Amino acid sequence: MNLLRKILLPFVPFYYLITWVRNKLYDVGIKKSKEYDFPIIAVGNLSVGGTGKSPMIEYLIAMLRDKTLLAILSRGYKRETKGFQVVDCLSSAKQVGDEPLQFKRKFENTTVAVDANRRNGISEIRSLMPRPEVILLDDAYQHRKVKAGFYILLTAFYELYSDDIVLPTGNLREPRSGAKRADVIVVTKCPNGLSLEEREKIADKLAILPHQDLFFTTIDYGDAIVNASGKKSINDLSKINFTLVTGIANPSPLIDYYTSLGLNFDHVNYPDHHNFTDIELKELNQLDFIVTTEKDYVRLVSDISEEKLWYQPIEVKFIEKTDLFENKVVDYVKCMS
Repeated sequence: MNLLRKILLPFVPFYYLITWVRNKLYDVGIKKSKEYDFPIIAVGNLSVGGTGKSPMIEYLIAMLRDKTLLAILSRGYKRETKGFQVVDCLSSAKQVGDEPLQFKRKFENTTVAVDANRRNGISEIRSLMPRPEVILLDDAYQHRKVKAGFYILLTAFYELYSDDIVLPTGNLREPRSGAKRADVIVVTKCPNGLSLEEREKIADKLAILPHQDLFFTTIDYGDAIVNASGKKSINDLSKINFTLVTGIANPSPLIDYYTSLGLNFDHVNYPDHHNFTDIELKELNQLDFIVTTEKDYVRLVSDISEEKLWYQPIEVKFIEKTDLFENKVVDYVKCMS
C-alpha cells in the first residue's frame, strides 16, 4: 500500500457508506433496475481491474456463438467517442476501446458494441438485424440501472475481494457484501496444482451462499506468440533478447510465466488501458522485438512495424467442473429464450 492510499484511509468509511446506501436503494426498489425478458449475462468484479474479465468474455463467446445470436456490450473504456457505436474490425482502439476491438477482431461474426449507457446500448443492440438473442455485458457488475439475469463475479487468486477494503485505500468498488448478487463466482489466475484443501479454504473466506457456485480457473498461455502474419513458438523467444511491453492492470502473472521459462527480456510497463503518446511510440519503434498482451496489441498494431510486434494470447482454463459451469450458463440461456 503506497503512502497516498494510507493517507486516504479516513475517507474509506464515507466511500463505503455511499456505495452501500446506493446498493440498498436498488435492493429495496427505491432506485429502479430495468429487467429484460431475454438472456443478459453480466461479467464483472468488485475490484478495480485485473481479474481477467476479457478472457472470461472470450470464453463465453466461444461457448455460445454457435448456439445463439450473440452480442457483447461494453462501455468502451477510455475511447474518445461518445454514445452507442457498433464495433468494426477496422475501428481503432481510440474509437471503441481496446477490449471491444480485441473481441471483434477475434470473433468477427459476433456483434460487439459500446455504450456507457447500458440501457440505451441494450435497446440499440436489439434494434439491429438480425436481432441478437443473448447479450453479454462486459464489466457491468456495478451498473445497477440494468438487472442482468445471470451474474458472473470474478476475483483474482492473489487479490481476493474477501481480503480487501473499498476505495480509496483498498481496491474494492463497493463493499464485499455486493458479492451476494452473483450467481457464479470465479477465482481467476490460480496457480497450477491448486489443491482441494486450498480451494476449500478460499470458499470459506469468500462465504459462498447457497444459491451460488464457485469455480477456479488458471491462465493458459499456449505455446506460441501471434501477430497479423502468423505464429511463432515461445521456444524461439529463448534465442533472442526481447522487450515485454504491458499496459494492463496486473502484468505479474505474465512476467512470472516468462521468468519461469528462463526467458531473457526487459519489461516496459504502462498504466492499464494506456493511450501511447507519439514520443512513446517513437521509443517503442526503436526496439528490435516486442511482445505484448493482446489488449495492448490492438492499440499498438497501427503504429509499430508488424515484423517486430507480437502478442501473447491467453485463455481461461477451469481447474475442475468445466461442464457444470457451461451447463449453468447454457441452461440459463435456454430458460430465458
